[in-house]
Amino acid sequence: MNRTTLLLVTSILTIAAIAVWGVLDPDGIVVSASLIVEQYFVSRGWFVMLAVSAMLFFCIGLAASPYGKIRLGADEDRPEFSTPSWIAMLFAAGMGVGLLFWAVAEPLTHYHFATDFMDPPVAAQQALLATNFHWGIHAWAIYGATALVIAYFAFRRGTPMLVSAPVENLFPDETWARIVGWLSDFMAIVAIAIGVAGSIAMGVFQVADGIDVLMGGSQAAPWLITAVFAVMVAAYLPPLLVDLGAGMSKLSNLAMSIAIGLIAFVMIVGPTEYLMNAIVTSFGEYVSTAIPRGFQTLNFFDASLINWFQDWTLTYMVWWIAWGPFVGVFIARISRGRTIREFVLGVLIGPTLFSIIWFGTFGGIGFYDALLGTGELLALTTSNLERVTFGLLERLPFTTLTTIATIVAAFLFIVTSVVSAAFVLGTFSSGGDPNPAPKVRLVWGVLLGVLGGAMVLSGSIDAVKKLIALGALPFVFVSILLCVCMLRALREEDVKGVSHADR
Repeated sequence: MNRTTLLLVTSILTIAAIAVWGVLDPDGIVVSASLIVEQYFVSRGWFVMLAVSAMLFFCIGLAASPYGKIRLGADEDRPEFSTPSWIAMLFAAGMGVGLLFWAVAEPLTHYHFATDFMDPPVAAQQALLATNFHWGIHAWAIYGATALVIAYFAFRRGTPMLVSAPVENLFPDETWARIVGWLSDFMAIVAIAIGVAGSIAMGVFQVADGIDVLMGGSQAAPWLITAVFAVMVAAYLPPLLVDLGAGMSKLSNLAMSIAIGLIAFVMIVGPTEYLMNAIVTSFGEYVSTAIPRGFQTLNFFDASLINWFQDWTLTYMVWWIAWGPFVGVFIARISRGRTIREFVLGVLIGPTLFSIIWFGTFGGIGFYDALLGTGELLALTTSNLERVTFGLLERLPFTTLTTIATIVAAFLFIVTSVVSAAFVLGTFSSGGDPNPAPKVRLVWGVLLGVLGGAMVLSGSIDAVKKLIALGALPFVFVSILLCVCMLRALREEDVKGVSHADR
């Protein structure tokens, strides 16, 4: 059995085993995942934060250095997409359904927790700051670092778009290079599969609750959740048998357009002045504290705050790491011809600014209700987290229309993400084949569906977050290794006198 076949068989069997375990014993897999993740966070939480901050400084350092002039490709290559279109595609790929799900729910959840320690206005400010940190520049540094390394080696060195390609360049010993490279690809596959499956579950919960809102219900019934899951799987399996090309991009852009339309609608019909103040204030707070916050582990605080840090901040960081290989390949594919400096600035700044505006708008209207209104949205975060976004829309005009738009956007985000992920998994498990065989893509699509079903059976978003974290933990080390590979390769370029090739 050759290396590629071994990777394909091993990864498929591993993901299948996890999926079957989750279907047959959902409580058991959640308990096991929770124990492992919690122990890792206690003993290695500092390493996760240090690794994420290191990736941020890696990106910023390269952009500010003479290496920033190097193009991702040949010296004469130029970008395929305009900068606005490129940034829009980055954001759609990197965040997607999570933005819709957590738009109001996360800021209000942090606010509810923070009011035990501080006055409500301060709690609201700190809750929005925490949300922006989770979705801001550190998350995009994880994506950016992974994508930058893959793009550089693929377009500048002519390697396959595999995690193992740059890793194998680090080891002079061919045997060790193959071993470490194989393990890197395997860990990337596991991280991608579990991370995307978690997003499937999150999307199913939100779409089902949205439909239930339209039906006048108070909570989505199990049969409705099952039906939504079945329709979602049926929607993404057929595209895996054909090469859709621009079709997936158009669907993703449509979902992103709906999301932008929603934020504009809420800003206009909501308390506009209050929301603009929230955005400006949160931007200032974020800029002044984001970098130092990346080194905080809350070690000296009481157990409740440490648990919050582990359940949210650490979980989010490894969540982005889980998506890193998948999003990294996508970002790399659309970034050929850009300089390292253009790449880093675009990946870090554009999406981060959008996140601040997004959560400032939706979180701001949530705080408006909590501080100046009835507080019903805040109460909803403790009883039905999946329904908070729809609860906000019910308080604004054109509720039915905006609810349908949110359901459609969430559905499209998930379908396009799963189709793209199945292609990437097929590429990784087929030795870097950019167009893996339809049967390989279909196998991965089925496995993602079964694994997503296992997470749906877990019954809660907290359980899904634990399972995603479990899949990403080993890849934390690979992410750092990728950065080391990049630095070594750039040093070689400098020796050859080509680091200023774009002059």
